[in-house]
Amino acid sequence: MCLFTAIVIIRGTEDCPKGNYHKRKKDGQMNDISVSNSLRSAIIEENAWILFVQYACAFGVEVTMNNAAALYFKERFGQTTETAAAIASIFGVMNVFARGLGGFGSDMFNAKYGVQGRSFFQFISLFLQGITTIMFSVADTLFGAIFSLIFFSLFVQCSEGSTFGIVPYVNPKLTGGVIGLVGAGGTVGGVIFAVIFRTFDYNMAFSVMGASVMLSSFLSFTLNIQGSFCGCLATRRDHHTPARRATTVGDDEMDEEAPP
Repeated sequence: MCLFTAIVIIRGTEDCPKGNYHKRKKDGQMNDISVSNSLRSAIIEENAWILFVQYACAFGVEVTMNNAAALYFKERFGQTTETAAAIASIFGVMNVFARGLGGFGSDMFNAKYGVQGRSFFQFISLFLQGITTIMFSVADTLFGAIFSLIFFSLFVQCSEGSTFGIVPYVNPKLTGGVIGLVGAGGTVGGVIFAVIFRTFDYNMAFSVMGASVMLSSFLSFTLNIQGSFCGCLATRRDHHTPARRATTVGDDEMDEEAPP
């Protein structure tokens, strides 16, 4: 299945709205940037590290829940292994649409409010994710736990989608390096939260995880991209050194190398 999907992607898609990178480089329409230079530039990009932390609190939570949810329902509510696994699968099934919903929501906020809208949607998604994480941990009935799990998963996936709604605006010419760094944050978050679950009981672990996610949501206001909250303040302070340029959805002036 993975091999088939890879072939479809290679044969049936393009790298960006204006065509494939190799053809654009051959025609002199795009600079050839090495992988090492792209990664080095991404590492010194502070906005990439902000998204790194936020994605650690989004995908890292998903990784943790995929490992812990079934055992939680078995131990907390006395379910059989099969029933607990079936209930826990709800969290993963939400991926079918919820992650895309996060990207769609980010696009809609961007269309109405610009990049500031993307930042605000990111804040909303992560903040509500943190709240629903704690709600899930304090649910004392099976129905309440399942009900809160649905919304918990919804906001986790939305946060993941909205994160990558912002990534192309960080540095459009080095999107690959930024994507790699931000994506690594998810794995790091999964490791950190796994340690927390091994150290504390369920209630404390979920509370720490929820509080961490809520705190990370406020980092959305520190993204220094033109059009974002911090970017607007930076531009007003010194119009000679504006924050990095970004555009709204549908703006044809967006840098060519930015992906769809």
